[in-house]
Amino acid sequence: MIRLKTFNDIVRFETTGEIDIIDLTERFSKCVQNSGIKNGILSANVIGSTGALTAIEYEHRVLDDFKQILNKLVPKGAGYKHDIIDSNAHSHLRASLIGPSLTISIHEGRMQLGTWQQPVFVCLDVRSRSRKVALTIIGE
Repeated sequence: MIRLKTFNDIVRFETTGEIDIIDLTERFSKCVQNSGIKNGILSANVIGSTGALTAIEYEHRVLDDFKQILNKLVPKGAGYKHDIIDSNAHSHLRASLIGPSLTISIHEGRMQLGTWQQPVFVCLDVRSRSRKVALTIIGE
């Protein structure tokens, strides 16, 4: 009978504001190592509604292109109803399109990522913030 283990952690970091993209590869890898789990899955989710998780090549031209497409798809100040509250409706909308979670397979104690694939946090709020990503690693 296979007995699965569970490991939980919170990854904390600071962001500088709108469309700040943080490479989480090393932080996630450290959590995988600390978990002692060799084969399983890492599930990560943003705690907050103006941040998102995705995987992308962490290269400045790709990151610039990503920022450009977010600005085109969901422009700031486009008359969104939520802006009457705090002028960050575009932040919430962008976050909902990208999504709050990411799942990565773990094999032989390592995340299964492509050569040019890094897990990243995307800050979509209009100001700098302290951020948290909850991790759950399940496996054997």
